[in-house]
Amino acid sequence: MTERRAQIERNTGETQIKLDFTVDGEGKSELETGVPFLTHMLDLFTKHGHFNLTVDANGDIEVDDHHTTEDIGICLGHVLKEALGDKKGIRRYGNAFVPMDETLAQVVVDLSNRPHLEFRAEFPSQKVGTFDVELVHEFMWKLALEARMNLHIIVHYGHNTHHMIEAVFKALARALDEATSIDERVKGVPSTKGML
Repeated sequence: MTERRAQIERNTGETQIKLDFTVDGEGKSELETGVPFLTHMLDLFTKHGHFNLTVDANGDIEVDDHHTTEDIGICLGHVLKEALGDKKGIRRYGNAFVPMDETLAQVVVDLSNRPHLEFRAEFPSQKVGTFDVELVHEFMWKLALEARMNLHIIVHYGHNTHHMIEAVFKALARALDEATSIDERVKGVPSTKGML
């Protein structure tokens, strides 16, 4: 099978990002984001999805973490879509529940070429360390938009914001691992339209 891998280099007045993503990886990451909490989330996303991910990002974090977080989401979505190519043979759908202590998160994805985000999570804190919690939604929306996927995120319950966000990223990883995996029974593209 052809290696499902893609790279992007994105330079704006706010961020400079190089990102390399492999779908069928070994859970290895090399991450320089300048945003420690996001680095932690991307590391466990890579590990639990069995992907490989390299990120080298320089952003205007002296302002805040918004542009860097948003633009990494844009880049990750772009390379995910590109790495999957014509999507022949993939399962297309993925669903994962992940508990973390008192928290239960669920992520459901459809690699449908129709971007949509449903985000059902109420975080008790506005920050985790220096990280603005509202940026989780921003990251996920840009990821869904650029990957052109249907992404549903539900945190069923929890009271520790760190645990809740971590469970979301782990569930995202597992759902994407399932959706991108090859199913020998799928002939061509898993859609009655004949394309995704």
